[in-house]
Amino acid sequence: MKKDKALLFINGEAPKDFPNISHYGLIACTDGAFHYLKEMGFPLDRLDFISGDFDSHSGSDENIYQEKFIYTPDQDKTDFHKALEIIEEKGCTDIDVFGASGGEQDHFLGNLTVAYRFKDKMNIKFYDEFSEYYFIPKSIILKGIKGKMISLYPFPMVDHITTQGLNWPLKDGSASMTTKLLTRNFASEDEVSIEYKTGDLLIFIGK
Repeated sequence: MKKDKALLFINGEAPKDFPNISHYGLIACTDGAFHYLKEMGFPLDRLDFISGDFDSHSGSDENIYQEKFIYTPDQDKTDFHKALEIIEEKGCTDIDVFGASGGEQDHFLGNLTVAYRFKDKMNIKFYDEFSEYYFIPKSIILKGIKGKMISLYPFPMVDHITTQGLNWPLKDGSASMTTKLLTRNFASEDEVSIEYKTGDLLIFIGK
């Protein structure tokens, strides 16, 4: 278990399976995600906190788990943003997030934007039914991914990008949201390297 590694469930599509919770030093959820965790039989006593405005919770829930509630009524920030602020205060720097996609797509885009704001302070990885995805540093080597789909998404642009180990490699290329995307590629090698000089880059690794 890593004490600085957190598991966070937010109110998107519920995961099909839960990760090994013994790997995490902190486990939390937003109040919307609390409902699907309870329905799926997640061990709620393992939650360190539940954040939100709790306007949809029953009295019985509040009586049982009240000591875990952190009230966050600020309407200028999303529940995901506020949960990350709490996790940051508790000293966690690596966060695995479930429930960020699915449902209303404006929420999904909002979740990516929140992660972008925190990317220099936290290592945030999202997981859903199809892939894992996260912002990558200027240089990264990925191992054990041969045959997996790799999509690189500029956020909003990236310059001087070079890749090795992909089916369609790049050499000193560029891309942006409005001109060229780098999606639906595949790892042709077991090890893939990605380097770029300016901008920010989101990677999606298929399951």
